[in-house]
Amino acid sequence: MTWYAHVMELSKRVSALQGSATLEVNARIRALKAQGVDVIGFGAGEPDFDTPEHIKQAAINALLAGQTRYAPVPGERSAREAIARKLREENNINCNADDIVISVGGKHSLYLALQCLIDPPQTGRPAPQVILPTPAWVSYMPMIQLAGGEALQVPGAVENDFKITPQQLEQAISPRTVAVILNSPSNPCGTMYSPDDLRKLAAVLEAHPHVTIITDEIYEKLIYGDAEHLSMGSIDSIADRVITINGLSKAYAMTGWRIGYACAPGDGGVVAKAMGKLQSQMTSNITSFLYPAIEEALANGADSVKMMHTAFTKRAALIHERIDAMPNVVCPKPTGAFYVFPDISAYFGRTSPGGASIDSAVSFATALLNETSVAVVPGEDFGDCGRNHVRLSFACSEQHIEQGCERMDAWLRECS
Repeated sequence: MTWYAHVMELSKRVSALQGSATLEVNARIRALKAQGVDVIGFGAGEPDFDTPEHIKQAAINALLAGQTRYAPVPGERSAREAIARKLREENNINCNADDIVISVGGKHSLYLALQCLIDPPQTGRPAPQVILPTPAWVSYMPMIQLAGGEALQVPGAVENDFKITPQQLEQAISPRTVAVILNSPSNPCGTMYSPDDLRKLAAVLEAHPHVTIITDEIYEKLIYGDAEHLSMGSIDSIADRVITINGLSKAYAMTGWRIGYACAPGDGGVVAKAMGKLQSQMTSNITSFLYPAIEEALANGADSVKMMHTAFTKRAALIHERIDAMPNVVCPKPTGAFYVFPDISAYFGRTSPGGASIDSAVSFATALLNETSVAVVPGEDFGDCGRNHVRLSFACSEQHIEQGCERMDAWLRECS
C-alpha cells in the first residue's frame, strides 16, 4: 500500500502576510533577557505601569459576583453608555450607546471597521484604496490588505513632523478611495496634528463624501507641551463619516486587558451595526467581567492618568534631549504617544564598531542590538518613508532611557 503525505496549503492572503515588526522585536528582547543578557529594550509599545488598583478591583468584584456569562455582542449597555458619555463630554462627538462597539482591543476595532468598509476587488477591476499617511503603525497596511483593499501610502515629511498636507490628501483621493486612516498622536512618530491641521484636512474631505474617515485616537491622553487634541468626529461637516477608534490600553495601562472600542454614529449607526454583526461571528462579546472595569476607568481613572502623563512628559523631554545630541541623527520633538522616530540614514554606508555593514534601518538595528544590547524597531514596516528611521519607545524608566541612550550614543560615535 502506498501512503501519501497530506500537505496542508495555507491561503495566499495569510502566506503573504507579514508579522508585526514590533512584536518580533519584543520577542527577541524577552529571549535575550531569558539568556541573562542585559538588554535595554526600546521596543515595547505599552506603559511600564501597572493597571490602577481600583480598576482591577472592579473586574475582580464583577468576577466574584458571577458576571461570567455571555453579554451583548457590542458590549454591556452600561459600559457603552459610559464610553458614549466620555466621547460626548471630552471629545464633543455626538453619539449614544447604540453607536459604540466594544471589541478585543483597538486592533480588533480597526480590523472590523475595515472589513465592513472594503469589498475585495472584482475580476478586472482595481482594488479599493485606503489612504494611509506614513510613517504608520505596522498593522494598518496588513489589515487593509486582508480586507481586500490597497493601501495608498502618502508620506509625511520629517521636517513637517511626519504630517501630510491638505494638498497631498487632495491629490491622493480618487473614485477608488474608500477611506483614509488618521492616527494622532502617532505611532511610530510621536508627533500629532494640531486642531488647525485637522480642520484643514477636514475641509478637503468635505468635498469627497464617498470617503470614510477612520481616526485612531488611542494615544489622545498622552499629549505634551502646548499640543492639543481634536477629534475628527467633532467636526460637524464630516462627523457622519467618521469612525473613531479608541481603547483603554495606553492611557490606563491596560494593554493586556484587550479593551478597544469604535464609535460610528453616522447614517443611523449603519457601520456600528455592521461591525457588531461581524463581531458576532468572530469573538462575540469581550470577557464579561471586564465591563465594570471600563466604567470604573472612565469614571474614576483621571488621577492615575495624570500621574502616568506626568512621568511620560518628563521621559519625552529626556529622550529627545539625549537623541538630539547624538551625531548625525535627526529627531522631531515628541508631542504625543510615547515614541520617537529618529532618522539614522546618515549611518548608511558605514561600518559598525563590531564590523557590521550598515545599509538599512534593519541592519542598523541588528548591529546595535548585537553590539550594545540596545533594542530598537527598524522603520521599514512603518511604510516606505520609514526606511531611514528607527522607532524608540520611552514607555520605560528614566534610568532605562539614560542607559540605553548612553550606549547608543557611544556606539554611533565609533561607527566609521
